[in-house]
Amino acid sequence: MQSQTEKLQELLEAFALMDRSERIELLIDMADHFKGVPERIARRPYPEESRVPHCESEAYVFSEPLADDTLKFHFAVENPQGISAMATAVILDQTLSGQPLEEVSRVDSTLVYKVFGNELSTGKGLGLTGIVSMVRNQANRRLALRTKVETQKQP
Repeated sequence: MQSQTEKLQELLEAFALMDRSERIELLIDMADHFKGVPERIARRPYPEESRVPHCESEAYVFSEPLADDTLKFHFAVENPQGISAMATAVILDQTLSGQPLEEVSRVDSTLVYKVFGNELSTGKGLGLTGIVSMVRNQANRRLALRTKVETQKQP
């Protein structure tokens, strides 16, 4: 069973070919492209249920249902020094937004270590894997809602 979307798998394969300095440079570049959650989705103070537990960068995860029954993921990172959280948000948005919910719901949190390497501190690892878990949980909630609606439609 595939545990990553095709887009995410391609990105992970690219990271696997990079040395540590190339990976760091790319992650900093990705963080520079971070765009916070639009106000039409959420405004400060952000709801506590959207806050990523154990994240040192005070990250929040939001999702927006799209017409094709997928989700667009949005993120807030309150710590301006939260480069790793910002890079993770960009990666997840670029590789999981608009992807089938079934695939997003199976994304493995260990992708964080494939992207950042095994040198991550425990604290940073907990926060970044928490971001991935929240994205996965939002996909699972949307799938559960879809199943409930489909069940109610049946005679």
